[in-house]
Amino acid sequence: MIIRDVKAQFYRIPLPVTLSDSTHGDITHFHLVVARVRDDEDVEGIGYTYTVDIGGDAIRSLIERDLAPALLGQEADRIEQLWERMWWRTHYAGRGGAAAFAISAVDIALWDLRGKRLQLPLWTLLGGHDPKVAAYAGGIDLMFSTDQLLRQTEGNLARGFRAIKMKVGRPRLSEDVERVRAMRELLGDDIPLLVDANMKWRVDEAIRASRALADHGVYWLEEPTIPDDIAGHVRIEKEGALPVAAGENLRTLYEFRGLINAGGVSFPEPDVSNCGGITVWLKIAHLAEANNLKVTSHGVHDLHVHLLAAVPNKSFLEVHGFGLESFIHHPLEIVDGIATAPDRSGHGVEFDWAALKPMTQ
Repeated sequence: MIIRDVKAQFYRIPLPVTLSDSTHGDITHFHLVVARVRDDEDVEGIGYTYTVDIGGDAIRSLIERDLAPALLGQEADRIEQLWERMWWRTHYAGRGGAAAFAISAVDIALWDLRGKRLQLPLWTLLGGHDPKVAAYAGGIDLMFSTDQLLRQTEGNLARGFRAIKMKVGRPRLSEDVERVRAMRELLGDDIPLLVDANMKWRVDEAIRASRALADHGVYWLEEPTIPDDIAGHVRIEKEGALPVAAGENLRTLYEFRGLINAGGVSFPEPDVSNCGGITVWLKIAHLAEANNLKVTSHGVHDLHVHLLAAVPNKSFLEVHGFGLESFIHHPLEIVDGIATAPDRSGHGVEFDWAALKPMTQ
């Protein structure tokens, strides 16, 4: 299994409706970067990452100009060694940022290639704990009116979801509290309701919000403050009233180690598309397990369903608002709140290249 070819493609994809959160503002497009790794027997592995309408071309360039030369001619099955080669090749200019996205896409492609060669689904290849994973609908809906928010939720319940996440971080905390109250009334007592602040608050603001929102049975408070403030996360965990989910903006295993060891998170949330790929995601999940924590996910749900299915300490799968349903065959289905990892070889994500072509950059 010698790597013969490494290519990257970049697409700018419009969203069907403008989405919003507290830090990114209105979101009309997202960038999809696809890595394609082919071996000397013409078997191809596919990996991908995404961003919020910025940086896609830089990630593509990193893959093709900086990572590909380090991979060509190497043994595709030596994924740990290849990951280390990519890490040190980009270390001085990387240690996160676009380099982490690029490494992630290639690493995912390498694991997909291995699964295809062995004719095993990724979740089995990675450990095979349980293919059924509880899923929530991750709304990106901060500036929706309350009526829009409730209509979206009714649609998600009709699609089979039995857990819902909404955005918080409006200009006044009272607005957030009222919207959460309305959502709880719609959902009843038994459907988990999660909230996501997208790093909006200072630590004191996050603590006040945590206490206020706890009255409405919120399951977790996600990204209450900036990811760099470990001490602040510890305070929010200790002085607030809700468990904290965090990690989608952390880019290394070592950053997760720091946050977990400090006691600043209840639900570590690595994103396989930006934390270094499957190789690193699994290490974070096992680190969480060693600390008696459950691991959750962010984005790219068609990949994360495999990773959560592989480990014993899984929490919810986020089914993200930046879905690829219109651009892949066999999109993920939710039945009575459960997503099932597919049994196709590798991760089983098959892109509709013809549908993507008009979005090529």
